[in-house]
Amino acid sequence: MTVQTGGRFRHAVSGGRGPSAGGAKGAAREARHSRSLDIAARIGLAGRGLVYLLIGVLAVEVAFGLSNAQTNRSGALGQIKDKPFGSVVLVILVVGFLGYAIWRLLDAAVGEQGESDQKKRTAKRLVSAGRGVVYLAIAGSTISFLTSGGGGSSEPAPWTARVMRNDTGRVLVGFVGLVVIGIGVGMIVRGVKRKFEEKLKTGRMGPFARRIAKPAGTVGYVVRGVVFGLVGVFVTKAAIEFDPQEAKGLDGTLRTLAGQAYGQWLLALCALGLALFGVYSFFEARYRRL
Repeated sequence: MTVQTGGRFRHAVSGGRGPSAGGAKGAAREARHSRSLDIAARIGLAGRGLVYLLIGVLAVEVAFGLSNAQTNRSGALGQIKDKPFGSVVLVILVVGFLGYAIWRLLDAAVGEQGESDQKKRTAKRLVSAGRGVVYLAIAGSTISFLTSGGGGSSEPAPWTARVMRNDTGRVLVGFVGLVVIGIGVGMIVRGVKRKFEEKLKTGRMGPFARRIAKPAGTVGYVVRGVVFGLVGVFVTKAAIEFDPQEAKGLDGTLRTLAGQAYGQWLLALCALGLALFGVYSFFEARYRRL
């Protein structure tokens, strides 16, 4: 009897917070797999596809002198807002971006259950957390765009100038530039090795979906990685030269490419790759394992 009572006492003391923590993690895991969050996350992936598809179209127009619009997310959102029911579409995109962000953050909280290697599992949780924060920021910027009536620039030169007021800020900007370069390289590797297929339910894809999704994902990831890498190079260059104006975002990077020899065709190729990434994103929205 004494042992039994002691056992219950030890359980109450040592495991008192265990059930609560386990319950919270279980609730997070249940929310992560909820039907409503699944739908919202897929809307977010489709929204990403729409944005990149429009960026590709805008870049083609800029390459051939048909438009002078911003070839970035702000430009794409502007194209959506100007269409009938554009504001409604933007609201749906906000819901999708928030849903995807929450799904990513919950994924970071509970971890991938299929990964047995602790180091890899931790790395994947950190990546999920980072992507969750990024998509929260994208949702926030979309809300700002919607409520302010559009406009503004997403180029990094203004914030780079604010940060680079001293050597510490300069080092921080340089670090950010190197991180973006690393992200770009990771995208290229992901595309070349077709690692994106690991997250797709390829068994449920028909012949048409396979023929389109796989090459679109390969080209899209490689081109997106190259463009991101160039963005990182420009930000790093701004830190090295202590010149914020050297920092360029997506729009500035694509326009810099257009100014090079054969720039029109370089920009057109980048536009095609970004548009293909948009196409791939639609397939990911349908077939991704969530």
